Amino acid sequence: MPLLGLLPRRAWASLLSQLLRPPCASCTGAVRCQSQDFDIAGQFDPMIPDAECLKIMCEILSGLQLGDFLIKMAWKDVRHEMVVKKGLAPEVADRIGDYVQCHGGVSLVEQMFQDPRLSQNKQALEGLGDLKLLFEYLTLFGIADKISFDLSLARGLDYYTGVIYEAMLLQTPTQAGEEPLNVGSVAAGGRYDGLVGMFDPKGHKVPCVGLSIGVERIFYIVEQRMKTKGEKVRTTETQVFVATPQKNFLQERLKLIAELWDSGIKAEMLYKNNPKLLTQLHYCESTGIPLVVIIGEQELKEGVIKIRSVASREEVAIKRENFVAEIQKRLSES
Repeated sequence: MPLLGLLPRRAWASLLSQLLRPPCASCTGAVRCQSQDFDIAGQFDPMIPDAECLKIMCEILSGLQLGDFLIKMAWKDVRHEMVVKKGLAPEVADRIGDYVQCHGGVSLVEQMFQDPRLSQNKQALEGLGDLKLLFEYLTLFGIADKISFDLSLARGLDYYTGVIYEAMLLQTPTQAGEEPLNVGSVAAGGRYDGLVGMFDPKGHKVPCVGLSIGVERIFYIVEQRMKTKGEKVRTTETQVFVATPQKNFLQERLKLIAELWDSGIKAEMLYKNNPKLLTQLHYCESTGIPLVVIIGEQELKEGVIKIRSVASREEVAIKRENFVAEIQKRLSES
């Protein structure tokens, strides 16, 4: 599969499509950032934006093909929230604490609904109702099996005010020679309804929910797996390099690279009039560009183009009018 930077093209396509796709028609207050963050700001009905954030997190992690993952979800500082901010009696909060060692899906929420000490408290019922509603949306999105309600989860940032979540990669048996990768969470987020108001002189409250993708950790995972498999970590998506062994061939190189670009092939060349051939070939080897097309006096005279495999250093001469088709064939087979 052709690489785009450090990741397969499908992975980047999935990541970027989710970060850059426009919000749904009803979410006019949504903020979509062209970075590793994704946030929805505004007053909306309960749990709909929260469910979308979890859906997008699942889509990104699935598209990146990092392996199986699980998103743990909980309430921020459960006992403190229930007693100090929600006004629950301490014994009710302690009963919630009994569930801290439990984890599961909607069935755990249903179990808490059936607890008589929780079901008699209005605030507890409201919180459980929101969680049940969230799981209903997650089921409709087809991702409920990727979400685990886990009250032991605690995020350290103080500005979270409601549902919080972290995505963890599930450990898979390591292959021979592989080191287990313990990188912690690869994505996280939650609801932070009070943060924006802290920066508003009038203290206007703007409810927000969002997520962040751990790009650096994901890069680390991909790099380590590629190294283990003996694959070269590429730092460019270029597929073909246009080179020449002689002086005064800039115009011919520009003609070739224009044809490659027009055919949708990712190509580049050195921005010099008369680069040395050895410099050009070393650049291809260091950056992992797989193919080089070479044009010189002999090729121009014979009406051919040389195609060089950077890995094997083998060269073949192809008729000038057929070189793009040959490049496309080789790329499709790689």
